[in-house]
Amino acid sequence: MNRFFYTNTLRLIAPIALWLLERRARKAGGKWDIRGDERFGRYPHSAPAGSSIAHGDDEGYAETIFTFRRPVWVHAVSLGETRAAHPLIQALLDQGFPVLLTHMTATGRAQGARMFADAIGQGMLCQAWVPYDFPEAVRGFLEHWKPRCGILIEREIWPNMVAEANRQKMPLIVASARFSESAYKQAHWLGSVMRNALAGLDLVLTQSRVDSARLDDLGVKRLQVVGNLKFDLNISYSQVHAGQVVRQVINRQVVAIASTRDGEEEGFLKVIKALVKNQEQQSRQEAASSLPLFMIIPRHPQRFREVETLIQQSGLTYRCRSQNPINDDLKTIDILLCDSVGDMFFYYAMSDLAIVAGSFGEYGGQNHIEPCALGVPVIVGPHTENFQQSVEDALSEGAARRTQNEEEAIKLALKILNNEEQRLGMSKAAKQWLSLHEGATDRIMSALKPYLR
Repeated sequence: MNRFFYTNTLRLIAPIALWLLERRARKAGGKWDIRGDERFGRYPHSAPAGSSIAHGDDEGYAETIFTFRRPVWVHAVSLGETRAAHPLIQALLDQGFPVLLTHMTATGRAQGARMFADAIGQGMLCQAWVPYDFPEAVRGFLEHWKPRCGILIEREIWPNMVAEANRQKMPLIVASARFSESAYKQAHWLGSVMRNALAGLDLVLTQSRVDSARLDDLGVKRLQVVGNLKFDLNISYSQVHAGQVVRQVINRQVVAIASTRDGEEEGFLKVIKALVKNQEQQSRQEAASSLPLFMIIPRHPQRFREVETLIQQSGLTYRCRSQNPINDDLKTIDILLCDSVGDMFFYYAMSDLAIVAGSFGEYGGQNHIEPCALGVPVIVGPHTENFQQSVEDALSEGAARRTQNEEEAIKLALKILNNEEQRLGMSKAAKQWLSLHEGATDRIMSALKPYLR
């Protein structure tokens, strides 16, 4: 497939694609602006970047007038990439570079607005929607903002965007690049359009040697292994303290079942219900040890209500975090539904152990690095392709354990919780393992120097 055929195919399927995006947006909530001018590279004024620009934020920040000249463009498609990009964006801001931060999803944009509220208010960071990959849309976007360079986080590579950046001689870099086996196969299937896009990148900074090898095979020449940005965490110590206080007050073991995806909650709830029923039978005959509090943390906010319905149908006792349950509730209920965004360090700080989901269905796994940073032992499922190398490292270092299904995960969690020596050993291993991998931000900033002039 060449770029001409790719572009015309994109135009042909656009009505269906936009309808699907609108459907997703309605389900997810928030303002997506699917058919807005920014998505098509159209702006209400034609003043070039560098002049005074009025900027008002969707999340309620006051409108500000500021000068925004030659920003560093950082694209973080969604929530996970926005969190991962935090240390890199902060490093750019600390060095005095204005930052244009773009997103595809409303959750990513809302997270960026929360994390960089001060920089937005000071006129150092501006948020925008990334344009769709039509030639005229990306041309309008780049001509309006005139970035000094573009940094794509992890894997967002669009053929027309790369071609237009090359035409305008704007350097384009992929940072903390992850290129999975499925992405590798997809690139082969797409043929020349993807090979040319990859060849048009000025620099690709990969997470691992495996990622570099795949990209090298596809013709990318400017490669450098720098590690994973997700290791350079921006830990909210206020959340950590609050979580630790709650854990101490309720004086009850806590298991976080984090980043669950569609189809996974049912499996966990089934196992927990069986444990509760068994405990009730034992308690009639003898004193039974109490079960831990299980916290279910859905990966996507749009599924909060759906997961609550599943918990209701299970018959288990529960409260929602949004209801601000009192500590006495947390001492007795079976499930805490964690229906808030941006509080992961609070939840992990409450936890004695974390089962990181997204890995029990075929979703490729979710971020296991955050609990390890707090010394929380981790259990993952069989599907961890998104974090393949780091999961293998965590397993070999003793910071994590792998199980094949939800039942095995819950049983192993209880076994570890009942063996304090083993739990503390995994906790220590998790912190030591994380310390070995920090520093990706510094390595990326060093590699970016020639492009930040």
